[in-house]
Amino acid sequence: MFLTRSEYDHGVNTFSPEGRLFQVEYAIEAIKLGSTAIGIATSEGVVLVVEKRITSGLMEPTAVEKIVEIDKHIACAASGLIADSRTMIDRARVECQNHWFIYNEKMSVESTAQAVANLAIKFGDSDDDDCDMSRPFGVAMLIAGIDVKGPQLYHMDPSGTCVQFDAKAIGSGSEGAQQNLQEVYHKSMTLKEAIKAALVILKQVMEEKLSDNNIEVMTMTPEKMFHMFPKAELQELIENLALSKEDSLRSRSNISGSLPPLPSISIDG
Repeated sequence: MFLTRSEYDHGVNTFSPEGRLFQVEYAIEAIKLGSTAIGIATSEGVVLVVEKRITSGLMEPTAVEKIVEIDKHIACAASGLIADSRTMIDRARVECQNHWFIYNEKMSVESTAQAVANLAIKFGDSDDDDCDMSRPFGVAMLIAGIDVKGPQLYHMDPSGTCVQFDAKAIGSGSEGAQQNLQEVYHKSMTLKEAIKAALVILKQVMEEKLSDNNIEVMTMTPEKMFHMFPKAELQELIENLALSKEDSLRSRSNISGSLPPLPSISIDG
């Protein structure tokens, strides 16, 4: 006789009769409560755009960091339990520094992402000194970077799965954002177009209006490497986004106003 679902919930390493790990599924659900993060990889570089939730007017916006630098050529954005992400970020930084110290070369983006995924899969392993987590990490990460293979973007979830993406969204608005990314993304997209597309999509899924206090934007390019946009640049991006929207609305109204009037049709009888 099979145990009930609640009894399978207690064991992080116990499969249910259907082959499911409920604790991992619950961790994935926790990510859907987190802030939205969008990443797009282009031939020119990678962009990360993240929502910052300022829950109180007394909170200092600069104290909330959603995008962090792992190395000069690698950055990441997290959604979910940010406290859990700090453990993974620390591991990624240590791996990058050890690789540089031993091999005198930068660690590849793929290897860094895989090192974080290896840590995520070790939950519940009491014999492992490197991980004391008795539950899965409740955080998903977008790892963006540039190496000899060019700009790359990786997504990692609590199950330890690490997959490379051209464009990916995580967090509470991920479903709608991912659908929009599939519609707008193309291989020849420039970095400037990617920044604009990510901001437009984030604006659509966010509950609040875009401001320089509630978003973070980062680009990773071969020239500048890790570049976090300061407030002045964020404000300029938001203003340009509003201007482009007004221009598109104005052009639509001009097109509709220039159309010839419809001919009148008389119906006899």
